[in-house]
Amino acid sequence: MTSGGGGFTRVILWIATGAVGLSVAVMIISLGMMTGFKQEITKKMFGFWGHIHISDPRSIRSYEALPFDYDTNLVKSIESIDQVYASDPDVSPKVSSIGGVSHVQSYIYLPGIITHDNQMEGIVLKGLGDDYNWQSINAYNVSGGEWTSIAIDELIISQVTADRLRLKTGDKLILHFVREGRQLQRRFTIKGIYKTGLEESDTKFALASIDRLREVLEWKDNQISGLEIVIDNIDDLNLITDFVYRNEIPPNLYAENIREKFPSLFEWLELQDINTVVIIGLMLAVAIINMITALLILILERTQMIGILKSIGARDMSIRQVFLWFAMFITVGGILLGNILGLGLAFLQDKYHFIKLEEADYYLDYAPVVVLPWHLLLVNLGALLIIALCLIAPSFLVSKINPIKTIHFQ
Repeated sequence: MTSGGGGFTRVILWIATGAVGLSVAVMIISLGMMTGFKQEITKKMFGFWGHIHISDPRSIRSYEALPFDYDTNLVKSIESIDQVYASDPDVSPKVSSIGGVSHVQSYIYLPGIITHDNQMEGIVLKGLGDDYNWQSINAYNVSGGEWTSIAIDELIISQVTADRLRLKTGDKLILHFVREGRQLQRRFTIKGIYKTGLEESDTKFALASIDRLREVLEWKDNQISGLEIVIDNIDDLNLITDFVYRNEIPPNLYAENIREKFPSLFEWLELQDINTVVIIGLMLAVAIINMITALLILILERTQMIGILKSIGARDMSIRQVFLWFAMFITVGGILLGNILGLGLAFLQDKYHFIKLEEADYYLDYAPVVVLPWHLLLVNLGALLIIALCLIAPSFLVSKINPIKTIHFQ
């Protein structure tokens, strides 16, 4: 259709194709970055905290050490959960979980104060037992080696704490505790250093042996302050939390998932979706405007051809379809170009991390990209359908062209 057209028309068509391609690429990258960002943050949160906590309800919003007895039968019962169903009898069909519980581990929280070289730092010790899954925290080990256990006099601190107190692996320090009005002191050796990038954990927490904390608190060997549950699929978080609370734990305990424990962080993550929606809307607008412009220029350039076709009996609808199909051909070419560009940039970012972030503000030092297949399908089909619908109205310009005037138009 453009073989006889001028250079200006060809430039407009190339610009339209490029605009569609750029818009689709930006939409793919935006969705990929937002998905990757949310997945990495939640992965860090759940890696350090687990998914569900069982504890005394009086310690839900604090780190006060309130003991209860470790119940082997309770732990085995929770770990045996393969699938659960919604407890609401009015829901039909029954909603079921995708997976179940993969691991349960015990812990004790105990606040203390670190002193080293005339410096002081408030800290919360998380006591870990033999049932702790070290794989989750080893992903954030920045001191080398691999942790599989922790001795009674060892401590794992965050990079933030190490930098503030100028500590390194192998250094010794004193930790002060307050127990029933008495001040207790214990000496620790730095076993290693972790860095999650999450301010909530990195500035407050250190990891220690659960036996050391029992000794400081004068607890029995079977007493703990909480159970941490790790589940198979994050989409089951609310369902399994509700099931464990209603059916597994005794009345004196409470089950709370991490979304409930840190609602502000997850609400902030949800708000990031607004940015993605705005970007996608703007990119669609750019693609639509450029395609409408290209279609109008094509119609105006071919007024004589339209007049001739009308004079030999061609219907307006048939002529409109010709221009619409050609416009869609340009659109499909732009979408394919956008997929190549978007997926290419996503691959390069995933491999080389050339887009950096301030870890103090975003909890990550680079922008992760995760392109989901259904996101790709949504962008491609959505862009194609919306652009096609928006081109229908301007195509009616064909019916306004008078065949007598256009045939004599020079």
